[in-house]
Amino acid sequence: MPQTKEQIFAQARAAKLWAGHLIGGHDAPGAVLDNTTPIDNSSIGSIEAGTAADVDRAVQVARASFESGEWSQRPPAERKRVMLAWADLMAAHAEELAALDCVDAGKPITECLNTDLPATLDTFRWYAEAIDKCYGRVAPTGPQALGLIVKEPIGVVGAVLPWNFPAQMYAWKVAPALAAGNSVIVKPAELTSLSAYRMTELAHEAGVPAAALQLVTGLGEEVGRAIGLHPDIDVVSFTGSTEVGRLFLRYSADSNLKEIVLECGGKSPQVIFDDADLDAAVDHVLAAAFWNMGENCSCGSRLIVQSGVKAALLQRLQARLADWKVGLPTDEAVQIGPLVEKAHFDKVHGFLQSAASEGLRLVHGGRVHADLGSGWYVEPTIFDEVHPGSRLFQEEVFGPILAITGFDTEAQAIALANDSQYGLAASLYTRDVFRAQRMARAIKAGTVSINGFSEGDITTPFGGYKQSGFGGRDNGLEALDQYQQTKTIWYVNE
Repeated sequence: MPQTKEQIFAQARAAKLWAGHLIGGHDAPGAVLDNTTPIDNSSIGSIEAGTAADVDRAVQVARASFESGEWSQRPPAERKRVMLAWADLMAAHAEELAALDCVDAGKPITECLNTDLPATLDTFRWYAEAIDKCYGRVAPTGPQALGLIVKEPIGVVGAVLPWNFPAQMYAWKVAPALAAGNSVIVKPAELTSLSAYRMTELAHEAGVPAAALQLVTGLGEEVGRAIGLHPDIDVVSFTGSTEVGRLFLRYSADSNLKEIVLECGGKSPQVIFDDADLDAAVDHVLAAAFWNMGENCSCGSRLIVQSGVKAALLQRLQARLADWKVGLPTDEAVQIGPLVEKAHFDKVHGFLQSAASEGLRLVHGGRVHADLGSGWYVEPTIFDEVHPGSRLFQEEVFGPILAITGFDTEAQAIALANDSQYGLAASLYTRDVFRAQRMARAIKAGTVSINGFSEGDITTPFGGYKQSGFGGRDNGLEALDQYQQTKTIWYVNE
């Protein structure tokens, strides 16, 4: 039976929530790690501490499943039916899954219920529907031959997930990998394993073979590293920091040259021209900067504003921020909850301190709510007059801090937007359609939204330029490519 959010919150208070390995469908707990919530840093239960041996066991099961064809060779219409049934089960458990992400990651419950879970379900349903609608090609040969270009599942996929959108990132990796016919091993972030565990249980209930979708929980340096180095995993898809992304490239080089797909950090610009509709832009600018406490790879953390409208825009931003409530994420009125852990809070707090030492002008916020829950609550903060050499301009904060920089000309705006090692996303605001096209072409980012903040939707590929991405894209039909091999079959007509 699905559980209500109140039941999940009660289990969290009683420290009874659990996530562990699901290897071949079996959950046999070994060593465990304490699982704490960022809400108040109290224990909410345990997760299993995986090892390289656990990963090896899961890979053996996954490979045997793949070679048996129980999922990889199942008719597309049947795989589609099972995945749609899984989506229906998750929809029935949506409140439960949302509450798990709330207590595990500190995400506001309203956001989990109204944004993350609907997007998660849309992802599964979209890839389920795509299963029997993707075709191969026939090469343009003469009568002497017939050339077929076909797609085949790549084999065993390792999906290594981040902690900031636990359920949704599970969907972004698992849905296309399974839709393509692979066997998948999921490694959730050790900070946020609860929804992944429950979703995998529901998959098995819906009819996904337990050997074709497995879960191994634990630390990144143990489980993640073992996945990266395993010689019988064919592809690893990872979302997380650029630093860890580099490790997966090394793991691939040191093992079997497995395919690596990375979606890494960002320092996304929002560019506002003096002809923009400021009233329409305000809510988008704030959402880009502060949605999910700024713990978002595509966070619009650099606001690049034409000088003539900067003061007017700042006035509007400050007025609207009065509606952004900081508090316990279980409160449905809260927009800003805690940062995910003490180490991450310390990093974000360090940016507040360095901004002050650099003499950046504090426009709004800057307060840490040390007396609230865990004390890892940082209110939405805006600094103005941030120069391109500042840490706040160049480095990914992954917290609710917005850096504002002025410009005068379009050429300056382009130069500032591209002055970054990252290139994941960007937003720009102008009524001039020709300028919008010029800017969208000139900005080096995987997604550029115009007159609004957006990452696109499930139909459009998501990934980055430069150090924001490598090897592929999430979402869209493009995501299927990274989980498939391309084969040419050549018939000779004698």
